[in-house]
Amino acid sequence: MLEMFRPAPAIARMADDKIDGAYKRYRFQVFMSIFIGYAAYYFIRKNFNMAAPYLIDTYGYTKAQVGAVGSALGLAYGISKFIMGNISDRCNPRYFMAAGLILSGIVNLMFGFASSITMLCVLMFLNGWFQGMGWPPCGRTMTHWFSDKERGVKMSIWNVAHNIGGALVPTLALAGLAMFSTWRGMFYFPAGLSIAIGIGILIFMKDTPQSVGLPPIEEYKDDYPDVKVDDRERELSAKEILVKYVLCNKYIWYIAIANIFVYLVRYGIMDWIPVYLKEVKGFNIKEAGAAFALFEWAAIPGTIIVGWLSDKIFHGRRAPMGVICMLGVIAAVFTYWKSDSVMAINIAVASVGALIYGPVMLIGVAALDYVPKKAAGTAAGFTGLFGYVGGAVSANIIIGAVVDSAGWDGAFKLIIGACVLAVIFLGLTWNTHDRSKEEKKEALAKA
Repeated sequence: MLEMFRPAPAIARMADDKIDGAYKRYRFQVFMSIFIGYAAYYFIRKNFNMAAPYLIDTYGYTKAQVGAVGSALGLAYGISKFIMGNISDRCNPRYFMAAGLILSGIVNLMFGFASSITMLCVLMFLNGWFQGMGWPPCGRTMTHWFSDKERGVKMSIWNVAHNIGGALVPTLALAGLAMFSTWRGMFYFPAGLSIAIGIGILIFMKDTPQSVGLPPIEEYKDDYPDVKVDDRERELSAKEILVKYVLCNKYIWYIAIANIFVYLVRYGIMDWIPVYLKEVKGFNIKEAGAAFALFEWAAIPGTIIVGWLSDKIFHGRRAPMGVICMLGVIAAVFTYWKSDSVMAINIAVASVGALIYGPVMLIGVAALDYVPKKAAGTAAGFTGLFGYVGGAVSANIIIGAVVDSAGWDGAFKLIIGACVLAVIFLGLTWNTHDRSKEEKKEALAKA
């Protein structure tokens, strides 16, 4: 492991009268670093979808070929998120996250020079691999700077970073199109912006509270999670993290399998919005881009509300809200499929966006809930491996092939079936991580 990626060492603790003010300041600084940084990852992950119609028109690619390129990202990202998640648990997130974003930006600059499917697949695979360096260091950062009882709300707020990033993709892509007078600018402009943000992460982000002279978050918030571990601050070995806390945890397996179907639905709708609306519903590229952005913007209030409800109403249980959201997605997908009304289609797209990101976020939070904080990146990477390799890849390869052979009706039936399976596997964790007893004790103690 490169020396620059090693965790920052703890330094002498600052004076007690300075801790509270410093903690608030650093928490805001760290949160904004991973919020803006993760949004920037999406600038150069989803811009390919905006360029896809131009690739089809310019080079005569089939939808299956375009889907194959998109699947390269999902495949690489899923594997990378798992491998890099395990590595990130033993790394300084400041340098780890910045490196991934800058390298991904460089790959995006190269997209404008590629024309063959083979080269596009290779570049997309590399892009997906570097993209896998984004979520795990954010997960590690969240578990070190935000305590267990506030994690649902804080994670839901942070999680909308990728909705903002995704929602800005059409704007940035169209700005690049206008700026460079070619669809290749859809890659150039977002890439340059992301590289600049990666440099900003190097300047402003921090590792653990102890690395800046602060106590651990559990001590500061007096909130100790119920995950049993001998020493919360000990850096765990890769084998210990993977075997003891991830592979032998049945609840991690349940949410990982559920993630396959959640991601199939998410990407099965999102990745094909520009193509589907342009070809089937008669939208032009700007109207399709607006719907694409609406999908992401609607997710922001939806995700935050879902996170708040999982903390405050369901006392840390993530499954109930996940099931409720997936049932709502079924109704919205059916409307999106069958309606010919522009308003109804846009409402349906917004509804899917508002609802599907709830389970996406909750599975990520649950992965952090079920393991010690030093294993957060690996747990999140494991669920991501299933989600991207099983779900996102299917959404690109399988749905693209189904549309080419059986039309869009077959694709929508597949998506609705995935919703049902997601409900089943989320339901297997229905009462896991229930904090209601602890919260009642705290309430009685205060009374």
